[in-house]
Amino acid sequence: MENMRCTYCEHVGLEPGFIEDNGQYSPGYALWISGFIERGAFGGVKRMGKQRWQIDAFRCPHCGHLALFAIQPI
Repeated sequence: MENMRCTYCEHVGLEPGFIEDNGQYSPGYALWISGFIERGAFGGVKRMGKQRWQIDAFRCPHCGHLALFAIQPI
C-alpha cells in the first residue's frame, strides 16, 4: 500500500500480496486459525468450529521484509 511503512527499515510503500499454500488438497492460499493447534487421533489438525481469517501479506520493495495481517474473516 502506498502509505504503509515497513516495520523493519521504515521505507514507505509496501507491495500487497498473499502467502500461497500449494500442498495436496489446499485451497491455494494460507489462512490464520484462532486458538492453539490441536491434533486429532491421526495427527491431523482440528479445525472444526474455529474462525478462519484470510492472510494478507505486504512486502517491502526496499529490504524484502514481509508484514502479515489477518483482517478479513472467511
